[in-house]
Amino acid sequence: MRIIGIDPGLACLGWGVIDADQGRIRHVANGQCRSSGPDLAQRLLSLHQQLSDVFATHRPAAAAVEQTFMNRDGVATLKLGQARGIAMLVPAQAGLSVAEYAPNAVKKAVVGVGHADKRQIQHMVRLQMPGVALAGPDAADALAIAMCHSFHAQSAGRLSAALAAAEGRR
Repeated sequence: MRIIGIDPGLACLGWGVIDADQGRIRHVANGQCRSSGPDLAQRLLSLHQQLSDVFATHRPAAAAVEQTFMNRDGVATLKLGQARGIAMLVPAQAGLSVAEYAPNAVKKAVVGVGHADKRQIQHMVRLQMPGVALAGPDAADALAIAMCHSFHAQSAGRLSAALAAAEGRR
């Protein structure tokens, strides 16, 4: 299954694409969409166009996005929420449902602790995908989000299979 992870950001939106098959993951591509334009609407449009191009190129079958956390700056949180809207809209336009993961859940799934820093995430992404050239910290976070979704999807598949087997024994 080809999975895209998206790390929303207004200035820089990270994306990472992996192929996951029976617990094995393989790096496909990663990058960062940088917004441009004279105002917020144009910046959001530029993110939409760039992310749409990523979808057209890599054709993911599943998408996962990091949830937004609240910070003290309400205006910054609102702008991040608008960029997150683009991160959810593009997969929806491609006909995909979008899984959402809290930042701590992603860190716990990939690093093993929920309060890992960006260096630790980058290190674990490189360990899981040797030779990967990261486009930047936001791309590394996006790959971690894709990996987290892969782990959760694999666990859900095993649970479904176990439940089906148990039901068949009745």
